[in-house]
Amino acid sequence: MASVVQWVQGTRPRTLPNSIAPVIVGAAAAHHIDEFKPLYTALALVVSIALQIGVNYANDYSDGIRGTDDNRVGPFRLTGSGAAEPSSVRLAAFISLGIGALAGIVLVVLSGYWWLLAFGAVCLAGAWFYTGGKRPYGYAGLGEIAVFLFFGPAAVLGTLYVQSGEITGIGIGASIAMGSISAAVLVANNLRDIPTDAVSGKRTMAVVLGDKDTRRLYLALVAVPFLIALGMTVRVPYALLGFLAAPVLLPAVRRVASGRGGRELIPVLQFTGLAMLAWAILVSTGLFLD
Repeated sequence: MASVVQWVQGTRPRTLPNSIAPVIVGAAAAHHIDEFKPLYTALALVVSIALQIGVNYANDYSDGIRGTDDNRVGPFRLTGSGAAEPSSVRLAAFISLGIGALAGIVLVVLSGYWWLLAFGAVCLAGAWFYTGGKRPYGYAGLGEIAVFLFFGPAAVLGTLYVQSGEITGIGIGASIAMGSISAAVLVANNLRDIPTDAVSGKRTMAVVLGDKDTRRLYLALVAVPFLIALGMTVRVPYALLGFLAAPVLLPAVRRVASGRGGRELIPVLQFTGLAMLAWAILVSTGLFLD
């Protein structure tokens, strides 16, 4: 049986900034128009983290039973390593997604925006069918697009809208920034896995683009948040604080730009995720100070 530590590893902690950072920025955007609600933000954070963990377990399960993880270079996998029964990993995914769904329902009831139930259902389906089902979209080169949408506009603007009932320009800019750098995390992951994914039939965007163009895509995506921060200064001068996240990102950029591969790319996920979280906190600080 898998140990507690291995189950925690199965949540892929390095990817959790993807779910935390967008909620922070969305809440800050709500505060910027005097609509910040701490309880709503806390519930949105539970939804986001639970769905992130759920999709990570679901990915572990689906890739594991397909044999995609048999020769994986990246982080520990519960199913692929044989440390846990596939049914147990699937159950963990369902429990995590269920917690996210429950918190989301509470949030909908409190806010009164009942149409968000349909929005939540789409998010749950997106979490499962990324690598689950007969035709997973993550195997068709659509993973990065889905990550951009779910961890960008969906998470940021969802957090903003449920508190304020409106969408702002600041919120839209922040959602594009979060979506781009979140997609960059997946691009880095798939760049590392090009050799094994190509063999196993997992046709990710990285497999389609190839090594060189995937590296270019990563560098373009991580530049977006800083361009957005610069644009935000027209209305929020303190948004320049976002540039303080650049040193956190620099080690990742160097590894990708220098052509490193395999295990040397594993830290790129962590550095990119931390840079995302740093950017979110810094820009949010700027929105609170404005």
